[in-house]
Amino acid sequence: MNTDATANPPLRLGTRRSKLAMAQSGLVAEEVRRVTGRPVELVEITTYGDISKEQLAQIGGTGVFVNALRDALSRGEIDFAVHSLKDLPTTQPAEYALAAVPARADARDVLVGRDGLGFAALARAAAPGTARIGTGSPRRMAQLQAWARTLGVEIETVPIRGNIDTRIGYVRSGELDGVVLAAAGLERIGRLEEEAAELIEPDQVLPAPGQGALAVECVASDTHLAAQLAELDDPYTRAAVTAERTLLAALEAGCSAPVGALADLLVEGQVVTEMRLRGVVGTTDGRTLVQLSTTGPVPASDGGPADLAPFERMGRELADEMLAKGAAGLMGERAL
Repeated sequence: MNTDATANPPLRLGTRRSKLAMAQSGLVAEEVRRVTGRPVELVEITTYGDISKEQLAQIGGTGVFVNALRDALSRGEIDFAVHSLKDLPTTQPAEYALAAVPARADARDVLVGRDGLGFAALARAAAPGTARIGTGSPRRMAQLQAWARTLGVEIETVPIRGNIDTRIGYVRSGELDGVVLAAAGLERIGRLEEEAAELIEPDQVLPAPGQGALAVECVASDTHLAAQLAELDDPYTRAAVTAERTLLAALEAGCSAPVGALADLLVEGQVVTEMRLRGVVGTTDGRTLVQLSTTGPVPASDGGPADLAPFERMGRELADEMLAKGAAGLMGERAL
């Protein structure tokens, strides 16, 4: 009898099967081993979003990568799950605890372009034709189209699905001139430097709310595990994504709606003093954008902001301003 295994059984981490999901879950697993002293095994789970070939907006967007993992939690098949935070619905069910939001990776989008060309060069090089840029995100489509217009050119945004290799393959084969992905994904699989033609600054394309951040979730009733997982939480990342996701929720938009948001933490010396929250909503042709920002103080605290109410308020107030400017009429998907 293995008494060590009996006394210290492995924790089962539920993850999607993709290379990216396995990589980011592996990073979390190492941290969980460190804080709990227990081994962690990865349990691969296929979600509806992984097997469907339809565009995310057509299959509901919100939750399609999440529900199967949550069901496995409820059935006791796994002990905790790791999600890309931007995939999580903004309403947190009471039966699941969002135990940790670890420190965020790069929140920006990245262009993988043919011949290593950045966006402006790629868009102009296609003249008199039209550069074809692949993305599965209405948010990216809206902002890329608007960016191209500031350069005096037109582009064609092509809806695509698939894992990172599939998407990059469209560029390698010449089917597309470029694809836009999340920088954090390429970074986590160790291919950002190799593949990136351009890291896209938020001034041009705001990322999805929560992009670059992970969510570590367990059943709320397992308070001991939730407390252990909370050791991985980064309070400043949680504050930032709280503002972004509250904005998304207040706009009543799902994760596949054309909404971008980013909360920047402003630092003086070594102290975080302010947060700037930027939001954008646009039509996918990029002809109409509502883009606004706001700033607010970050309460002083030794361990980072514990009270999330100011950041929720910031998100709601910016959403109200955007709705007053006509944002509601620009979103193709509304949460019901």
